[in-house]
Amino acid sequence: MAYKVLSPMAGTMWKVLVKVGDEVAAGDTVAILESMKMEISIEAEMGGRVVEIQGPEGTVLDEDAVVMTLES
Repeated sequence: MAYKVLSPMAGTMWKVLVKVGDEVAAGDTVAILESMKMEISIEAEMGGRVVEIQGPEGTVLDEDAVVMTLES
């Protein structure tokens, strides 16, 4: 089953902390978004394996944009 990790607000992807193939647990910080000079942690709500990263570092994201896809 695929699960999409979404951006909680508009901003720039500052740092992606995982790579395709990594296993993450629910609650793990997978990326950091920069918005209005603040760093916002993006956490996985469910555990799984990273299968695709749609928001690489430097990407400008809208609120609720897909950052990455996890597969359980």
